[in-house]
Amino acid sequence: MALKLIHRFPQLGQFGIQRFPVGPARLLSTSSQSLCVACLCTSPGRCIRRQGCVRLQSNCGTRSLTTTIGREPYFVASSSVGLHRDSVPRLQLTLLHRPTTAEEQSFQQRLETCSSSRQVFKLLCSMEVMSDTMAAAALHRVADLEQEGNALKDPTVLKKDTIRALCFQLEQDSRRLTDGGLVSALLACTRLYLDPWSKLMVRLVSESQSRLDRGKMSVDKLCTLGQAMLAMEGPGSGMLEQVMEKIQRQKPALWSQADLLAVYRLLQGSVGEDVKYRDLLTAMHTHAMTFTSYMDPAAVSGLLSALVTLKQTQAIPLVINLCKQAMRHVPHFTDEELTDVLGALMHFGQSDHYFVKALEYHVPTMAFTSHPETVSTVVQFFGRRKILSPTALDAIAESFVYRADDYSTSQVTKHIVAFGRLGYLPPKAGQVFGKLETILRTRFSHFEPRVLLNLLHACVLVERFPVNFLSKVFSSYFLQQLQGQNAGIERPVLAQLTQLYITVKLECPSYNGPKLHSKHRVKSFLMSSPSLETPVDPHLYNPVKAGLEDLLGDRQYFASKVLTPYCYTLDVEIKLDKEGCVLPARNSDDVHKRVALCIDGSERFTANKRQLLGREAIKQRHLRLLGYKVIQIPFYEFEKLKNKSKVVNYLHHKLFPHTYRLSW
Repeated sequence: MALKLIHRFPQLGQFGIQRFPVGPARLLSTSSQSLCVACLCTSPGRCIRRQGCVRLQSNCGTRSLTTTIGREPYFVASSSVGLHRDSVPRLQLTLLHRPTTAEEQSFQQRLETCSSSRQVFKLLCSMEVMSDTMAAAALHRVADLEQEGNALKDPTVLKKDTIRALCFQLEQDSRRLTDGGLVSALLACTRLYLDPWSKLMVRLVSESQSRLDRGKMSVDKLCTLGQAMLAMEGPGSGMLEQVMEKIQRQKPALWSQADLLAVYRLLQGSVGEDVKYRDLLTAMHTHAMTFTSYMDPAAVSGLLSALVTLKQTQAIPLVINLCKQAMRHVPHFTDEELTDVLGALMHFGQSDHYFVKALEYHVPTMAFTSHPETVSTVVQFFGRRKILSPTALDAIAESFVYRADDYSTSQVTKHIVAFGRLGYLPPKAGQVFGKLETILRTRFSHFEPRVLLNLLHACVLVERFPVNFLSKVFSSYFLQQLQGQNAGIERPVLAQLTQLYITVKLECPSYNGPKLHSKHRVKSFLMSSPSLETPVDPHLYNPVKAGLEDLLGDRQYFASKVLTPYCYTLDVEIKLDKEGCVLPARNSDDVHKRVALCIDGSERFTANKRQLLGREAIKQRHLRLLGYKVIQIPFYEFEKLKNKSKVVNYLHHKLFPHTYRLSW
């Protein structure tokens, strides 16, 4: 009927309607089943062809299937997909039946509700007409549902009649697809892992190259094409390079938010930190600042993740704005999005006060239900940013007792390392560390050597001593594992081993296992690892030093930065005789008492509370066990002193609270 109509009214050719022959198709399939692609899902009696169907012929010995189909010519003009009754989609492009925007949006919403590929196929068969972008969206949805790692969960999905017919139609009409439909279909095919040398893929790539050469693709289409080529050929793709050249000629200030995020994603996946894109990125950062207050959770998470991958340390103002926007979305982030956001904030060293408050409020509701990696990233965030939040940490510690069996060894370690760093002991510490001991007994061999050392070291920071496992840690076998492929063990690792050994000697006298050989010990924690001991703040030390000189009468009566035999460095050491009189610092005789003055700046405390970090708490604990009189001078007390006279009086009260001060 259609053929008679075109002959009777030749003027229809003026509208771009023409006959389009169908050629062979090559798809990723090994099925040998005979079927009529034009009439899938229909009975033979309902076939639109009156002269029979040409069956698919399988090409044995290859992964691809060559298909030749003879059909009545059909009409083509623009890019929409018509369905043959209740069959699977077949590309019948016509201006007269193109779906409206509302119909496309409705189709997309229905696609998102599909929870299986079978439901997607059923939806396709129910559609009377759809555009090429809708067809590509269907392929993307199948990929969303079937992708698992770098493969499909069910590779046989590619053999389904619906997929094969849809791909055949896309192949035949590649030249008539819109730019959006073309590049989206190509990207969907890469996500479905179709054979790159299949006729379908070759035609889509060839047509994409042709349109790329014309230079009329918009930014979002260029990014989609770039993602497809990245998946097919990797960062070295020549076509990807051409895409980036065209993007660089554009003006980021004119891009929409969607275009901007698409370029960030493309750069994130393809170029990393490439000097030749520095100017482009700088312009993008400036333009992104105008969008941050409007970004949804996915956009905030995606942009922060891209900035981390691209190592954009100069984009701190943008990160700060994104952090402020993230505060509004904390309850609405997916687990993956929240993990990316927290990872980025740790990477850039940012933690907005209001974001932390929102996170504290949200954690008790998600600690028992969110993905283990998300929960462990949350507790890692509090540890890295030195934020002591009893509300959040108590909930996480309680969830650890119930969920730890499902955690990986690294996730378990993130929890305990954060507790140790903050010097935080959960209310139900017995249950938490009892669960940890059970995990260590059952999965000890599953822990990587460095991960295990970090875990055990964190335990001693909060006065939980893993005596049952130290004999294995100090064994020659474990020490050889720590070396790995390197010639020796790194100094920070040796420092951790040394502090574990000192802890055993000072706090676990009942331990009778192997000892740490002297060649595996360090002499100074301060010089070996900043994570074990914090240097004194010079802005706090200098006025304390001047006050001590005035108080004691001379510089010779105290020593600074004194290295003890047990690897700790004293900020100030003062020696006293039996009468309590101060001895010169060089005097080593008649020393009855040693005073360790700890000048504790803000870096030695948690960020939001006046509690010493775990590494400083264990230092002061060990100094007391070694016989030192530890006197703490915290920054929050010292900074209130307005003049030198008040400083001297303060130091006198700290050092000699029961002694009358003489005037020099």
